[in-house]
Amino acid sequence: MRHLALLALIAATPASAGVPEALDEVILPGFAGFAEAATALSVAASADCTPESLRAPWNAAFDAWTQIGDIRIGPSETGALGVAFWPDVRGFTPRTLGNLIKTEAEVGTDPAAYAEVSIAGRGLFALERMFYDADFSGYEADSYSCTLVQTMTAELAAQAGALDAGWEGFSKVLLSAGEEGNTLYLSEGEAMDVLYTQALSGLEFSDVARLGNPLGSFERPRPTRAEAWRSERSLRNVLLTADASVALAHAVGGMPLPVTDAALDRLHELAERVSDPSFQDIEDPSARLRVEIVQQQVNAIGEAIKGELGAALGLTAGFNSQDGD
Repeated sequence: MRHLALLALIAATPASAGVPEALDEVILPGFAGFAEAATALSVAASADCTPESLRAPWNAAFDAWTQIGDIRIGPSETGALGVAFWPDVRGFTPRTLGNLIKTEAEVGTDPAAYAEVSIAGRGLFALERMFYDADFSGYEADSYSCTLVQTMTAELAAQAGALDAGWEGFSKVLLSAGEEGNTLYLSEGEAMDVLYTQALSGLEFSDVARLGNPLGSFERPRPTRAEAWRSERSLRNVLLTADASVALAHAVGGMPLPVTDAALDRLHELAERVSDPSFQDIEDPSARLRVEIVQQQVNAIGEAIKGELGAALGLTAGFNSQDGD
C-alpha cells in the first residue's frame, strides 16, 4: 500500500506526460527500495558487525542506491551527499574514520548524534573502508569499530528513510508544476526538462568521474581514483547507473527508444571485455583501451537519449548539481 495516497494524487493531477510516470515507475520505488536495503543492512549489522557478514547487504544497499543516486534535485540535492561522499581526492574519509577509532569518540556509539559527523565519515563509501580497506577491516566483534559500524549503518538507514519521506513531499512539487503557488517549476515543461536533465546527469558523471578519474591521462592513469575500487564495484556502478538513466528516460518519454536501448545493450557487451572490474589494471595499454571504449559507449547512450527523447519532445538539459565534481 506504500505510496497509495501519492498515486491517487498522480491520477488526479493534470501534470505533463512523463512526470507521473517518472515518479511512479522509477523515482519513488527507487528511494523506497534504497530505504529498505539500508534498513536491512542496519539490521544485519546489529546481529553481526563483522565485514564478512555485512559485505553482501552493503552491496545490496549500494545496488539500490545506483537506481536513484545520480538524481540530485529536491531532497537529494543535498541529502545525497551524506550517502555517497565521492570523489574523496584529499582522503577525508580515512582521516575521519581513523580519528574516531583512535579516540573511541562517543559520537560513534550514537546514531542520532552521528548525523552531525562530517559526511566524509558517513554513508556507503565510509562503510566500504570499514569492510574492504585492510587499515580498517580487521576489527573484532567486541571492538569500538564494531560499534561504530553499527552506528554508521543505523545512521545510513535513517538517511535513506529521510530521503524516501522527502521525495513523498517533493513529488507533489513536480506534479504541480505550472500551477499557482509553485514557485520552483513555473511550467509543466520545466518539470519535464529537469527530469530529462537527471536522466542525462548520471551518464555525464560516469564519463567524467567514474571513468575519467581513474583513466586520468595515458601518461598518468589514476586507478585508485576509481569509484568503489576496493569492493570491485567500479564497472558495476557504471553499468547500473546507465541502466537507471535509460529507465528514467523511458519513463519521462513514454515512447520507444530503440537507439538508446541498443546503445545500452552494446555497453553491457563491451563491459564484458573489461579485464578488471575495479579498473586497477589500466596502466596496461590494452586494459586501458577497453575502459576507454566503455567510456565512449556511455557517451553514446547520452547522445542517443538526446537524439531520440530530447529532440522528439523539445526537452532541454540544464544544470545538475554533480557538474562541479
